[in-house]
Amino acid sequence: MDRRELGQYEAWKEQAQSLREENRFLRQERDVYRRDWYFASRRIGVLRERVDKLAAENGRLRRRVKELTAGASSEGHAGASAPPPFVKPSSRGRRKRPGRKKGHPAALRPVPTRVDVHRDVPLPRDASGRPACPHCNCRLTGLRRYERLVEDVVPSKVIVTCYHTASGYCATCRGRVESRAPGQPPAANVPHGQLGINALATAAVLRVVHRLPFAQVVRVLADLPGLTVSAGGISRQLQRLGEWLDPYYERVKLALRAAPRVNGDETGWRADGRNGYLWAVTGPRHTLYHVDKSRSGEVIERLLGRTFPGTLGCDFYGAYNRLGCPKQRCLAHLLRELDDAARDSPAFAAGTFYPRCKRLVKDMLGLKRKWDELDGEGYTRRACRIEGRLDQLARGHAADDEPNAARLAKRLLKHRAELTRFLWDRDLDGTNNAAERALRPAVVMRKITGGSRSAKGAAAWAKLASLMRTASQQGRNVLETVRQLLVEHWAGRPALALTSGP
Repeated sequence: MDRRELGQYEAWKEQAQSLREENRFLRQERDVYRRDWYFASRRIGVLRERVDKLAAENGRLRRRVKELTAGASSEGHAGASAPPPFVKPSSRGRRKRPGRKKGHPAALRPVPTRVDVHRDVPLPRDASGRPACPHCNCRLTGLRRYERLVEDVVPSKVIVTCYHTASGYCATCRGRVESRAPGQPPAANVPHGQLGINALATAAVLRVVHRLPFAQVVRVLADLPGLTVSAGGISRQLQRLGEWLDPYYERVKLALRAAPRVNGDETGWRADGRNGYLWAVTGPRHTLYHVDKSRSGEVIERLLGRTFPGTLGCDFYGAYNRLGCPKQRCLAHLLRELDDAARDSPAFAAGTFYPRCKRLVKDMLGLKRKWDELDGEGYTRRACRIEGRLDQLARGHAADDEPNAARLAKRLLKHRAELTRFLWDRDLDGTNNAAERALRPAVVMRKITGGSRSAKGAAAWAKLASLMRTASQQGRNVLETVRQLLVEHWAGRPALALTSGP
């Protein structure tokens, strides 16, 4: 082998060595990429499965959206989702202009029947003592006289009265008997002064009628008359008021038991952090509130008695079935339930039961409003025809395939006599609005205070609220009525106020 061939051999040898190293490097890189490809392929498989699931779920959601959109379109709300239940619908159409119409006589406060103070207000005078203009000092001519009546309140102040009483020992009663003035609260051995009848009555009215928190009652008493008292003291005094006025509360209960017709309703009420219920029973001249931990029929039975002879207006809550008295079920509740069922079920809204039942209820209420317009025979004929329509509607849909229609039709059959009783009684209403109006101030009170801090406070509030609303129903001055009741109780006289006739 010559030198040229030897050089060529060495070159091939170096090239082969380089190729071997490159081959080894490529094999290592291939192994790395093969491992990455393996894990990537596994991840791709997992992602494909997830995409398939999401695609299937997306298809179901799209179909559901189409169904809901179609249902909303059938109810006249196409393209808009239903608002939350707490959002009130906006008023539609042209709103009525506030205030009285043109040409209507003005509604003014009555002219005072007496004048307590007469005060002369002379004109300004110049240096010579003649009436002159206060701006340019020019002499005034054509003088006239006027009478400007101004009504104002006298600024209040705290009056401290010291009652000098005496006591003696009674051998029969085996105790000391102490003298007491008519407006003096029962004696109490306390280091500070007691609250008088005006302060007690004012605090009770501010708390119950005007629904002020205890801290605000304290602030009003401190700002106006300058009376210093704590929120706890006001709370305790109202509980004492409830104990003192309990005989009047019981007599209001007896008056309602003897009433020919009453309305009842209930709502939630918390006492001492625990859920309970506030019951309201109201008549034309009396209202009774009662806080109880139960919502069963035993409560309304205790309030009205087992043998209540009158007619009870109520909703369809089953607790009222415990009383065997005649009842009038609330047609307004029935209308609301019809609308709610139609909103939630397009099939029910598209059926025949919903429009027929709604029209029937409105015709019943409309016929009652024509009691004085129609003669006796014409009214009776129309009332009988409506009762026939009710029977036909209830029996025709009792076995309906639509669940809501069948349920409400069975309710019409069950309460057949309790739906039309108001058509034959002039003074009986077809709704339970009276009880709902009685509960509305309590609901506002619950919204402000959250309920009562104790069972005693809840019972005291119920008693005071019952007496004050009863006084308002009878056209009495609430503040003066509370003062009268306290004076009667402290004097030991019979509890006669607020209990005259149902």
